Amino acid sequence: MENPEIIIKLTTDEALVLSDWLERVQMTDLSRLVDDAAVWAPLHRIAGTLDKSLPGIFAADYDTRLEAARRRLRPALDDSTSDPEDADT
Repeated sequence: MENPEIIIKLTTDEALVLSDWLERVQMTDLSRLVDDAAVWAPLHRIAGTLDKSLPGIFAADYDTRLEAARRRLRPALDDSTSDPEDADT
């Protein structure tokens, strides 16, 4: 069987937050986190694709945009998915 491509769709907020996280992870000692060298290629490909797709990462207000995206993606405090134990009640 041929190797078909997998397409992952993300919102701009999801892409921005993931891009930032990948950047921070890549700046650390990844060998502690990534124990299989085969994982490096897809990680770098995802990070590169996000960088090319998000011109806002070079904007002067990047930190503000990133924090706003994080707030929108975090579950609301009254959201039942924020505490799995509450789902049983």
